[in-house]
This record gives sequence, C-alpha cells and structure tokens, in this order.
Amino acid sequence: MSLKWVDTLDIALDLLDAHPDVDPKTIRFTDLHEWVCALDRFEDDPDRSGERILEAIQMAWIEEVED
Repeated sequence: MSLKWVDTLDIALDLLDAHPDVDPKTIRFTDLHEWVCALDRFEDDPDRSGERILEAIQMAWIEEVED
C-alpha cells in the first residue's frame, strides 16, 4: 500500500520503524519532510505537504511513542 500525505498515522508508524531512536518532539519540519519522502511506501508529490500536514504527522508519531 502506498502512502500519501493524508495517511498521517501510517506515515508516523513507518517513521517510528525507520527512526526508533529519534524523539519526534525534537525533529525539525525540514528533516521530517525529507524522512517522509524517503520512506519506501511514500508515493505522493513532495510539494503537496505543508506545515499542517507535517505537524499532524509529528503529533501522530509522538502519540505512538508515548503509548
């Protein structure tokens, strides 16, 4: 299954697997954008993201780490 920007939870889960030692509270949006685009399953236009989408991904990632 390919990922699009709207798949914030699935992206967060893939990021958690790819970067298990990273505290998502400390990541910069520029790095987050780069890491999302580098995910194997990600197949969306890199230019379609924005601060709100990146924030939603970051929040989902934080919630997964804290659970």
